[in-house]
Amino acid sequence: MNTIARARCTIGAHPLALDAAIAGFVLTSMVVGSFMDSHGPEGVNWTVSTPDALSLALMAVGAAALVFRRRAPLVVLAVTGGVSVVECVTGDPRAPVVMSAVIALYTVAASTDRPTTWRVGLLTMTVLTGAAMLAGPLPWYAQENLAVFAWTGIGASAGDAVRSRRAFVQAIRDRAEKAERTREEEARRRVAEERLRIARDLHDVVAHHIALVNVQAGVAAHVMDKQPDQAKEALAHVREASRSALGELRATVGLLRQSDDPEAPTEPAPGLDRLDELVAAFHRAGLHVEVARAYQDTALPTAVDLAAYRIIQEALTNVHKHAGTRAKAEVSVVRVGPDIEVTVLDDGGGEGDAGVGVPGAGSSGGHGLLGMRERVTAVRGTLTTGPRYGGGFRVHAILPVRNRTNAAEGPV
Repeated sequence: MNTIARARCTIGAHPLALDAAIAGFVLTSMVVGSFMDSHGPEGVNWTVSTPDALSLALMAVGAAALVFRRRAPLVVLAVTGGVSVVECVTGDPRAPVVMSAVIALYTVAASTDRPTTWRVGLLTMTVLTGAAMLAGPLPWYAQENLAVFAWTGIGASAGDAVRSRRAFVQAIRDRAEKAERTREEEARRRVAEERLRIARDLHDVVAHHIALVNVQAGVAAHVMDKQPDQAKEALAHVREASRSALGELRATVGLLRQSDDPEAPTEPAPGLDRLDELVAAFHRAGLHVEVARAYQDTALPTAVDLAAYRIIQEALTNVHKHAGTRAKAEVSVVRVGPDIEVTVLDDGGGEGDAGVGVPGAGSSGGHGLLGMRERVTAVRGTLTTGPRYGGGFRVHAILPVRNRTNAAEGPV
């Protein structure tokens, strides 16, 4: 196989030399064939004949034209067809000059499209066969005339078959290359999505827990001398928040370190069932949070449940970070038709109307609002954020409980 492949590469690198060799072979075949006469004095009898000078010249012209068959196939066909017509009319006995026209017709069929092959093939067959039957020295029903028709048809059919096979092989290669590119693009897309997901999770974990640690550490430092019991309580909250942060970071890093498919997590992803625990953590940090819920008996998809929890977590973290402990926050989770709506409001806390959307919380310098928007987009929901009239900020997310196309069937 390697020898054949190398031979094909060598031939493909020198097409003109190959065509010259083919032209030489065709010329030799025509000259040899011209010395054979199938019509002897006693009927059908193979005898040796001598071609005239015109036939030899026509054979030389037809063979020489084949050297350029790849560069100008239609022109070569016209030249070889012309010398073949002359031989069909004048040759007696007839020399096989039509062999060059058959090779040229094969080249045209192999290098052009099927409509062109049909038109050129029919024209060549009609002209050569008609000239042989009507103007040649032999009777119109002679087998040589029928042979002209048959050989031109074979040349056109063989060229069309070769062209079709080349097109089929090329289509298979194109599909294989496209499939390979699609797999690579899909792999890159999944890697990018996974990186975004990990970045969001790390941001949510770090921002939330570190914010609580920062506040409680500040409280402990402030009351350490005068109220040691309260300082100990604050330090206990710091320890609890840091332990939770380390646990979630350890789980995330453990997934990243796995070389094969990650195993299922040992703990369920956080959802709205842990909302009370989340609010209690902010209460201990000094933030007043009120919660309203109206989504009883609603089974949320895991992705929607996680997105709702993370949105509330990020929003409250930003309220605590930027509006201060004097701010008041309101959280509502309500089922509205096929969607569940999550709203987080704060009053700004009297600190310059700061809130969850101040710079650094995600609107410009940080990634808070960006992470919220990515999570909402991932579950095909909508997110609106902005300052409230009179101070504070508002985060409102609409998350579909199920596909929009099935929403008309009624509530879950």
